[in-house]
Amino acid sequence: MRFTSIASGSSGNSTYIGTEDTHVLIDVGVTMKAINEGLHHLELGLQDVNAIFLTHEHIDHIKAIGTISRKYGIPVYGTLETLQEVLMNRSLGVVPKDLLHPILPDHPMKVGDLKIRAFSIDHDAANPVGYRIETDDESKKAAVATDMGHYTPYVQEHLMDLDVMLVEANHDLGMLASGPYPVSLKRRILSDHGHLSNDNAGSLIDETLNQRIRHVFLGHLSKENNLPMLALQTVKHQIDASESEFHADDFDITVAKRDGISEIVEF
Repeated sequence: MRFTSIASGSSGNSTYIGTEDTHVLIDVGVTMKAINEGLHHLELGLQDVNAIFLTHEHIDHIKAIGTISRKYGIPVYGTLETLQEVLMNRSLGVVPKDLLHPILPDHPMKVGDLKIRAFSIDHDAANPVGYRIETDDESKKAAVATDMGHYTPYVQEHLMDLDVMLVEANHDLGMLASGPYPVSLKRRILSDHGHLSNDNAGSLIDETLNQRIRHVFLGHLSKENNLPMLALQTVKHQIDASESEFHADDFDITVAKRDGISEIVEF
């Protein structure tokens, strides 16, 4: 199984997860060209992708869904509410309706030799989800969890017993407080339907660590309210300062690149 972030940040997001036989994208929030360039590093192209799963309808997660669906005819999955918002977004152009397939959180489905389970998250979107992906024999497990204002035991449950995960570390609390955003936007980001701070990301990761974890990506960093090194330091401190048996040096933890492909993790 391979996992990598093709792009991750407040300006665009796309994650690749796949096996030798099945290739899946979580979100397509950058250009079709950028996604193909990322896939090229995996010796793949969009013609090899079996399915696209959308977390929610914000443009930094769906930007290329129109161009990709029209050119490649790849099936697209998301909650019914997300897909309805996609169809109403005129900036995407025509999105073929026959390619759109509604899914329900906590109802696993199969794509090739992968099992995909959506789980609900809290964000200011129609019906947003994260995704947990496993191989048929459950020997390989990964997840993507971004764009959530807070986390619950339910979310933690879906991030347990993983090999690899990508978790949101959107903002530094100090940078957000002193930054240029209007008060209304700051309140939205800090709300239960906003985004996870570095501190909360560290706590979530710490509470879901396990013996099998190989790699953690920190994703969806704000360009204005965070710094990669600050996110990394804060998350590592949260882990090392906790009473957990695990330490930040026990596994690889890196910041997913904003405008390009990150490390390709094979497991």
